[in-house]
Amino acid sequence: MSAPPGPATLSIVVPTYNERERLSDLVDAIFAAYAEAQLDGELIVVDDNSPDGTGALADDLATRHRITVVHRAGKLGLGTAVIEGFEAATAAVVGVIDADMSHPPGLLPRMLAVMQATAADVVVASRYIPGGGTRHWEKSRLLLSRLACLMARGLTPVRDATSGFFLIRRERARGVRISAGGFKICLELLVRSQPGVVVEVPYIFVGRTAGESKMNLKEALGFMQQVRALRGFVAMHPPLRQSYRRMTVAELGFQPPASRTPPSR
Repeated sequence: MSAPPGPATLSIVVPTYNERERLSDLVDAIFAAYAEAQLDGELIVVDDNSPDGTGALADDLATRHRITVVHRAGKLGLGTAVIEGFEAATAAVVGVIDADMSHPPGLLPRMLAVMQATAADVVVASRYIPGGGTRHWEKSRLLLSRLACLMARGLTPVRDATSGFFLIRRERARGVRISAGGFKICLELLVRSQPGVVVEVPYIFVGRTAGESKMNLKEALGFMQQVRALRGFVAMHPPLRQSYRRMTVAELGFQPPASRTPPSR
């Protein structure tokens, strides 16, 4: 029997619920990015008992790649899925990426390089700094996203505080008690983990081309409650002195490509 692999260099968590259509594409793209950068990376798939068979597909993919699959009993929320994924990870740096290919997997090694070069505690991939942007996204969704980020002002200097694409040092995330069972785990960690160094890097978000969006009124109301709770946390725990930096596309050395797949109508 071969010995189990040692700790990974980077652990990326993919929360899933009915993501069977794109999961294989995502896994191939992430491990191709790891191989190109010569990174010993792993993937943690946290599936909320998807009725479309996402969990079974993840188990099959785990026979061919360094993947750990966490099966949960039901749809328990993205925030708790991310935290469970972090607990299953072996690397000192963990991160999150969406399952629907809206985030460019090729950016992951560069985000890790930025973290190492700047000694950052958190690196956030951002749609809302120069060089970032969105494609194939409904105007109503973009407006809601912008509004959510505006509501987060004063809690963090990060302009895309609702990003679902970020890296964080695992020691920072460990032990953080989250109140967000929903979507905005990045904001929760930016506030509650009290990072000393935060870097925001630009990327192009490409709207979902398969499956269904999981944003709804319940999530929006939950976000408002989350912001209220975080403001209370900040009032009780004044943030430590923090260094914040935005990187340009030139500094990053990477311009994410446009979507190769036209959006579904």
